[in-house]
Amino acid sequence: MTTGLVGLALLMALVTYPSRAIPLLAPGFDRLPPRALEYLRLVGPAVLASIAAAQIFVNPATTGSGPTLHVGIEWLAVGVCVASVAWRRNLLLGIVLAIAIVAGARALGLAGA
Repeated sequence: MTTGLVGLALLMALVTYPSRAIPLLAPGFDRLPPRALEYLRLVGPAVLASIAAAQIFVNPATTGSGPTLHVGIEWLAVGVCVASVAWRRNLLLGIVLAIAIVAGARALGLAGA
């Protein structure tokens, strides 16, 4: 196990903390219009989703020809995750289902690591 990314994780926590702490530090934050509050509440998940999509659906350039689109079991896992979150309104359940699908497929040899 390597610890090379621990420093990066700590740096990202320091960089993103101010935006996450705004509701705690800014007086009157709860008096913002509901639309603004909803936007600020959804910024974090939207950023994480875009990072995850880039990591799941696009293979990095390994041959020098540039990134390529990847189609695999991950697409099914993401679809199940999105559907379950929309149906049950529970992000944790969706993530657990997606992880179980990918882990199960890899354990059965149906998907590459």
